[in-house]
Amino acid sequence: MSSNRTFTMIKPDAIEKGYTGEILNKIVASGFRIISMKMTQMSKRDAEMFYAVHQERPFFSELVSFMTRGPIVAAILEKENAVDDFRTLIGATNPDEAADGTLRKQFATSMGENALHGSDSNENAEIEGAFHFSVREMF
Repeated sequence: MSSNRTFTMIKPDAIEKGYTGEILNKIVASGFRIISMKMTQMSKRDAEMFYAVHQERPFFSELVSFMTRGPIVAAILEKENAVDDFRTLIGATNPDEAADGTLRKQFATSMGENALHGSDSNENAEIEGAFHFSVREMF
């Protein structure tokens, strides 16, 4: 069953390059409604907890270091079939493999610095949104 909500983060690389506004405009233009959003910076502990599923992978420490090097913009988005539609909008993790017109094709530079995170399932969208936002922060 599909959900009407998903979670995203604009990652430090995209923020450093000044892409935040352009990315948000493209998200909204694609029919998503932003119901929660904030700029914040993840601590090392936050990043380790958020990406715990990858803790045994060889890239884990590099991922934590990358995600804590600067601010992120976290957001909960709403749209019918939100998770799948957002995954389509952001494109493949590797920008070289991402389809033309996707956010990663336009804004990412590598698999490691891929501009955005998007939840990969309805369950993870709920978990990831709750990691960054309290109920009173969701509109």
